[in-house]
Amino acid sequence: MAAVTIHDLPEETHRALTRLAAENKRSTEAEIRAILESAVRPKGGVGLGTALSEIGRKYGITNADIEAIEQARDRRPAEPMRFE
Repeated sequence: MAAVTIHDLPEETHRALTRLAAENKRSTEAEIRAILESAVRPKGGVGLGTALSEIGRKYGITNADIEAIEQARDRRPAEPMRFE
């Protein structure tokens, strides 16, 4: 796991982090990890699969539609372009 060192952190900020950590019954280091985690990976984010599924429902796409696309799809390998 990666390690991060923070230089020149104001004493007031460190005290506030320590106080917040105590309120949450965590070490200061665990509190900082939790803060960073919530900042870069917010809860409630939508994954790609969920987003695509929602789009499909919005436009009424069914499994039958997907199967029809699969059957109609040209499965031959693509021919390279020719520049002559």
